[in-house]
Amino acid sequence: MDLTILGLIAGGLTTISFVPQMIKTWQTRSAKDVSFVMLITFISGIFLWLIYGILRQDIAIIAANGVTLIFNFIILGLKIRYKNISIKPRP
Repeated sequence: MDLTILGLIAGGLTTISFVPQMIKTWQTRSAKDVSFVMLITFISGIFLWLIYGILRQDIAIIAANGVTLIFNFIILGLKIRYKNISIKPRP
């Protein structure tokens, strides 16, 4: 199996794993169970993976992380839109 195809399949599976969360957040209009700090940290990591993929000119890394970044910006936008950001842990 070509490594690029393997990378595209792996990236595709991990990327679509965010679709249910995005749909649930959109439908319930609530992202209170999604950690703001986790989203920011994850988005930062995905952005760095995207840069890495661009520098390596690896289409599998670029495609997977580019789409994942978009999905997570959507989730972040929904979280901000529905104004249920919680940074402090609950007692």
